[in-house]
Amino acid sequence: MDPTGPGPDSGPSLPELIRKKRDGERLRDSEIRLFVRAVTRGALQEGQTGAMLMAIRLRGMDPDETLALTREMMVSGRVLEWPDSWQRLLVDKHSTGGVGDKVSLALAPALAVCGCKVPMISGRGLGHTGGTLDKLESVPGFNISQSPEQMRHILEQVGCCIVGQSEELVPADKVLYSLRDVTATVDSLPLITASILSKKAAEKVSALVLDVKFGSAALYASLESARTLAQSLVSVGSRLGICTVAVLSRMDGPLGRRVGNSLEVLEALQCLGGQGPADLRQLVTMLGGSLLWQCGQAGSVGQGAARIAATLDDGSALGRFQAMLQAQGVEAGLARALCAGTEEQRYQVLGRARAQEELPAAQDGTVQRVEALPIARVLHELGAGRTQKGQPINHRVGAELLVAEGQRVAKGSPWIRIHYDRPELSAEQRRALQGALVLAGSEPFTPSGKVAEILLPQGSRTLEELSGEQACGSGQALLSPA
Repeated sequence: MDPTGPGPDSGPSLPELIRKKRDGERLRDSEIRLFVRAVTRGALQEGQTGAMLMAIRLRGMDPDETLALTREMMVSGRVLEWPDSWQRLLVDKHSTGGVGDKVSLALAPALAVCGCKVPMISGRGLGHTGGTLDKLESVPGFNISQSPEQMRHILEQVGCCIVGQSEELVPADKVLYSLRDVTATVDSLPLITASILSKKAAEKVSALVLDVKFGSAALYASLESARTLAQSLVSVGSRLGICTVAVLSRMDGPLGRRVGNSLEVLEALQCLGGQGPADLRQLVTMLGGSLLWQCGQAGSVGQGAARIAATLDDGSALGRFQAMLQAQGVEAGLARALCAGTEEQRYQVLGRARAQEELPAAQDGTVQRVEALPIARVLHELGAGRTQKGQPINHRVGAELLVAEGQRVAKGSPWIRIHYDRPELSAEQRRALQGALVLAGSEPFTPSGKVAEILLPQGSRTLEELSGEQACGSGQALLSPA
C-alpha cells in the first residue's frame, strides 16, 4: 500500500504527519515508523521528505520521539551480528567533526591491542571538516568497502576495521543525510542524534564514546549548545542499551600540528609510534581509556588511558594499524614502508604535493592561538575538501603548523607550511592564513587543554570533578582518586 495516501491499516497519511510536526504536535512511534519505512522504500516524494526534515528542525522532537526515530532508522537495514564472546568487547568512538581530527586512526588499533573489537563505520569530509575515510584513502589500495562478513573476518584477525557505510546498513540514514545537507537541516538536534546513534546501534556495540566538539571550527560554537547535543546523545544511547559517554572538546585551533588527508595519516603514524603532538595523544588516550573502563577492561579512565599509552609507546598499536591496512587491501610492502619506514619513505608511499610554501610571522609575539577555520577554508579551496557528495579531492593538500600555543615567535620566522599543487597561493589566501595566527604580548599564559567536560548518564563533570564517579551502572570509579 502506498504510505503517502490514506488506507484502512496504515493510519494517517504522510502529509498529515508532516502537518502534525509542522504544528508542533508529537508523533507516535507508529507514525515515525511509517515515515522511516516510506523513506527507506523510496515511497516519498523528495519534497515530502524535505518538508518533514524542516518540520523536525523547526519544531524539534521530545526524547521519546528521538529514541523512536533512532530505533526505526537502526532497523531500516541490516543489524550486525557478532559472536556472543565479543559482547562486552565491542566498542566504538564517534566525533562530531573538526580540523586535524585524526584520532580514529590511532585509537582503533590501540583499542584492538587491548582486546577490544572495533567495527568503526566512519564518514567522509564535507565542507571544512575532514573525514576519516578520506584520510585512509590517501593510502594506496585501502578499501573502505567491506561487507558485514568481511568486517567480521577482519575483526577476528586484527580486532579493528574502519569502513564506510554499506547499502545494507541504516539505509534510511543515507537518504535523510543527503537531504539534510541540501535542506539546511544538518544542525537539527534530533536528526543528528538519530543519524549518529542509529549507525552505532546497528553495529551492536556495547560501549560508545562520543567526542562532541565546540568552538569556532566546530558544528556548535558554544560549550552550552554542544552540551545539549551531548546530553541528547548520552540519553538516547543509554536507552538503547549502549554504555554511552560524551567528551566535550575544544575545536578553535587544529588538533595536532598537521591538517589535510595524507599529512594527517603521517601524524597519526607518529602518534601510533609514541610520538607526535601532545594534544592528539591526550585525546587518543583519554577517549580510549574511557572505552576500556566502560567495557570493563580497566578499573578507571586513568588506568585505561595508561594501557592505551603503553600500546603507543611499545609499538604494538602501530603494528596493529599495519595489520589493518593489509587486511583492508594495502599491499604488504606499502603497509610496511608506512609503518616501519622513515618519514621520507612514508612520503614516497603517500605522495607529496608539488609545492610547499612557508609563511612568516608578521610581527614579534607569543602565540595565543591558531584559528583552525581560516586554514581549513583555504585548504578546502586548494582541493583538500569537497563541496558536494562524490567530488574528488586532492589528498596531498594540507598544512603543517610550525609553532605551538604559548611559543614566542620573531617577526619573519616561519609559522606554517602549506602543501599544494596549484602554481601559487593567491594574495587573498595568504591574507586569510596570516589572519589565523593570533599573537599576544609578552604576558605569560597557560593554553587551555582540549577536553572541557565529560558527560555521563548521571550528568556533566569536569575532569577535576570526576574522581570517584560511576557510569553505566558498573559500580566502578571513572577516575582513580588523585
